[in-house]
Amino acid sequence: MLIGVPKEIKNNEFRVGLTPASVAELFKSSNTIFIEKNAGVGSGFTNEEYIKSGAKIINSAEEVYQKSEMIVKVKEPLPEEFNLIQEDQILFTYFHFASSKELTLAMLQQNCICISYETVENHSKKLPLLIPMSEVAGRMSIQQGAKYLEKPQLGKGILLGGVPGVPPAKVLILGGGIVGTEAAKMAAGLGAEVYILDINMERLRYLSEILPPNVTTLYSSEDTIRRLIKNTDLIIGAVLVPGAKAPKLITKDMLKEMTKGTVLVDVAVDQGGCFETCVPTTHKNPTFIIDDIVHYCVANIPGAVPKTSTQALNNVTLPYVKLIALKGWKEASKQNKGLSKGLNIINGSIVYKSISSTFNLPYIELETILN
Repeated sequence: MLIGVPKEIKNNEFRVGLTPASVAELFKSSNTIFIEKNAGVGSGFTNEEYIKSGAKIINSAEEVYQKSEMIVKVKEPLPEEFNLIQEDQILFTYFHFASSKELTLAMLQQNCICISYETVENHSKKLPLLIPMSEVAGRMSIQQGAKYLEKPQLGKGILLGGVPGVPPAKVLILGGGIVGTEAAKMAAGLGAEVYILDINMERLRYLSEILPPNVTTLYSSEDTIRRLIKNTDLIIGAVLVPGAKAPKLITKDMLKEMTKGTVLVDVAVDQGGCFETCVPTTHKNPTFIIDDIVHYCVANIPGAVPKTSTQALNNVTLPYVKLIALKGWKEASKQNKGLSKGLNIINGSIVYKSISSTFNLPYIELETILN
């Protein structure tokens, strides 16, 4: 198969779709891989490394799209890339369609095959291509939250873990999935007083067993959230509804109940955010302030540590890329039901129910296309 990797153009996005090691694996299977010039530089991979792995370096994104049957990316296509996408071309990347009607309509119009990393499932109904980036984002949410609690960043001027004789910061984590769990580990490890909320009691019991004593698990409700936010210093939004918009757990009126300099980090921003006042920000301009509350809503948090993130992502995406390259998207999806869950849009039709429901757009059962 002809596989293309364009350079990511999202603000301060330094990850790349394939590492040289992944290219070498695909090249061994007689695939042709086109890498846009300097696509991997931000992640520490040179053009020469790609050439040694068997790739062909292409000077422009336009040419990469023109030559390729499948495009492997990290982030969703931006408006300036929409018209580069060809009919029947496979796009394998994070899309997060539920957060953007513009993107959804554009991909429908381009008549392409959109396979979303974030909705691919494994045999346990987990999301294997989302897990590594959720791990990175969860850990970084505490790193960033701790920084923005500093006074020069307009936070409260609190050290997350405190010091002997001075109490630590209070951290509230909404959601006990991968992001929430990793955030809790990091915050607890730094010595913070941590509360993690979820509505899944089985998950809460598990978290209660594995997390250290300075983490308290609580059943999530509006009353519990309102009670805790009054004395919380850092709030992490870590709620995920696969393929759909995140619920708004922190409403605008709740900001009035928080103390000045509280920091909100919305890791769910890719799916619309779980804070009502959240709007996507960038690594260049990561925060804004509403009602004296600091909001950090960067939509590509793992992009700040691209070397780690790219390698972690390739560890899980490569087997799927190899399968699609070998079998084609349709046969690969028939053989691997988990991969078929990643099919969101096929040749102008939405085949993932949550996306059609979000925007009230027509929906077609995937089986009618695969059979």
